[in-house]
Amino acid sequence: MQDNQKDAIFANPLDKVSTFSFDDQVVQVFPDMIKRSVPGYSNMIGMTGVIARRYWQPGTRIYDLGCSLGASTLSVCHQIDDASLEVVALDTSEAMIERCQQVFDQEAEGRNIRLECADICDYPIENASVIILNFTFQFLPLESRLPLLKKIVAGLAPGGVLVLSEKVRFEQSEQQDTLFDLQLDFKRANGYSDLEISQKRAALENFLQAESFETHQQRFTDAGFSQSSVWFQYLNFASMLAIKAR
Repeated sequence: MQDNQKDAIFANPLDKVSTFSFDDQVVQVFPDMIKRSVPGYSNMIGMTGVIARRYWQPGTRIYDLGCSLGASTLSVCHQIDDASLEVVALDTSEAMIERCQQVFDQEAEGRNIRLECADICDYPIENASVIILNFTFQFLPLESRLPLLKKIVAGLAPGGVLVLSEKVRFEQSEQQDTLFDLQLDFKRANGYSDLEISQKRAALENFLQAESFETHQQRFTDAGFSQSSVWFQYLNFASMLAIKAR
């Protein structure tokens, strides 16, 4: 397996900034990119496995929707040492899936992981007790979000849980501006230049659509979850739990 590379995709001036894509170029630098861009990322991924251990029901599946390079799935496997555990990991990026398979071959050999290149909005969800949406939901069209959550609720066993981690927006403009600016400082502190920050922001415009806690929680209710809560927040990134009634 190739070593992970440093993210320098936006380090030089570009004549035209294209819409962000999870292509091979991004895949090669993805671990460095997300570590330097997402405050609290390692905490959210590490705790995802702990949450899965609490809510997983033997005989049911765990789904990692938008698995990228499999960090959430590996966190689950580190926490649940059970031969009967079945994880279904999906991503629409062929480049991600190819690299993720290499990661699993090295770090999760012998575990029952079904890795597929598929659209999470179309893929059937059945007999699940834990579903993970870590930094995936924010890239879906707004009109696809509630139908996906309804499908997730239908596929969850009673007492099952959804872990959803996202970039979030805030209703109050002052809070939004403050935490957004602090995230930019976080990126600068991790070595990104203002040029890199500006060009990546342009690439993500209209591709990543963040929403408020209130919008997420109302949608959880509309989808049929019995309760939801924010369990982690670091600046303008957060993770939420939504639980189906028993």
